[in-house]
Amino acid sequence: MMLAGLFDLGGRVAIVTGGSRGLGLQIAQALGEYGASLALVARKQADLDAAVEQLAASGCTASAFAADLGEPDAAADLTTRILAHFGRIDILVNNAGAAWGAPAEDFPLEGWSKVIDLNVTGLFLLTQTVAREAMLPQGKGSVINLASIEGLLGHHPDRLGTIAYNTAKGAVINMTRALAAEWGPRGIRVNAIAPGFFPSKMTGATLDAHGAELLRQTPLGKLGGETDLMGPALLLASDAGGHITGQVLVVDGGTTII
Repeated sequence: MMLAGLFDLGGRVAIVTGGSRGLGLQIAQALGEYGASLALVARKQADLDAAVEQLAASGCTASAFAADLGEPDAAADLTTRILAHFGRIDILVNNAGAAWGAPAEDFPLEGWSKVIDLNVTGLFLLTQTVAREAMLPQGKGSVINLASIEGLLGHHPDRLGTIAYNTAKGAVINMTRALAAEWGPRGIRVNAIAPGFFPSKMTGATLDAHGAELLRQTPLGKLGGETDLMGPALLLASDAGGHITGQVLVVDGGTTII
């Protein structure tokens, strides 16, 4: 009973960005099943509505908040709306992201700006605003940043270059450590999850071209599945992970160990 209580998120509010599908929806499902009220964030209202309906069917409480976090004013408006709706914010899952493929020597400024504006600047602005308006006044909170093994490794030269994405995810990893160090004394834990390859809209082209090769390079011999981020996210969001901060939890089937 005591152990189960450590994972209980009843009474807490969790924001999940990029929460209408894929990894974000998987994480939202886990947090919702353990009692969190969910604020799902994505750009498209129709996708959000479908995700809310799916979560409700499994007994989760979720509300939709459409926003484009690549826009500099989005964080303040979004935080205001969520606080007005729920009255508090306890967990922030920064999952929204974008990628762009091109050789580094030809990488367009448009692609660089799109990736950095959302994956780094947008992530920071939302985290800053949520901390200032909710978590710091409460004296407690958990931030989970979705990084990537691409932020830990050089990109394989046989695959289309993703220099902006690699740079962004590397920045997210060290931002995680820096914020954890600064806000730890004030009750906020900040951690990152670095997934390997999961089937998604973002990874589709890479998996079509290199899927068999990636499986050979993964000791567990499989891609990330529909439940593989649930446990890590629940641990870092809940009191079960209460003494964990500034860490990067790699969820890649062992790809980065060989």
